[in-house]
Amino acid sequence: MATVILVRHGRTTANAAGVLAGRADGVSLDQTGREQAALTGDRLAAVPLVAVVSSPLERCQQTAQHILERQAGTPHAPTELDLTECDYGQWQGRALTELASEKLWPLVQSQPSAVVFPDGEAMAGMQARSVAAIRRHDAAVEAEHGPEAVWAAVSHGDIIKSVLADAFGMHLDLFQRINVGPASVSIVHYGASRPSVYATNTEAGDLAWLAKGVRSDAAPVGGGAGHNAP
Repeated sequence: MATVILVRHGRTTANAAGVLAGRADGVSLDQTGREQAALTGDRLAAVPLVAVVSSPLERCQQTAQHILERQAGTPHAPTELDLTECDYGQWQGRALTELASEKLWPLVQSQPSAVVFPDGEAMAGMQARSVAAIRRHDAAVEAEHGPEAVWAAVSHGDIIKSVLADAFGMHLDLFQRINVGPASVSIVHYGASRPSVYATNTEAGDLAWLAKGVRSDAAPVGGGAGHNAP
């Protein structure tokens, strides 16, 4: 299968204020977030992306644009509704410090598979739709561009954490062990037999080795020699 680069959007005005933005309109990158997204775009410039897919929310669209500006010939970033932020229902727009006192908060931390946000979405449903979307797009990319193709998906922290948990074979109840920072890059290759996670939550580093894609599904015994840049 192809290789997907999972990119979280850069820091937003809501992130900086400690507010759970959810799906609210008008939440955009702040100055720090724009700088983070530009740096991520620079990192990905060495990788010829065959596609960039994005959550429809503004902060992801802005981050995707920074990536596209540094790509040669990559199509525009179509939106994918199933990569949009979790529907936090009544939690949306509230301060995280306030939410930490809610009775549901400990369950979010320890057993997210049982969480349904008031008037919102179940976290298990969030994972199911986001994983299905990533795998669907990945299969379409491989069908059109071949198994060495690399593409990017720009989404949100909890979405990317849930996709990584699935790739690691982890139960959703363990996904809070994964950190996904603003504008971070994580890399998953969906092989014929299993996914392989090549990176999580990276904010720096050369990605030129991805220019020719991932060409083996077999895990090297002993860890192997690593990747050589083209």
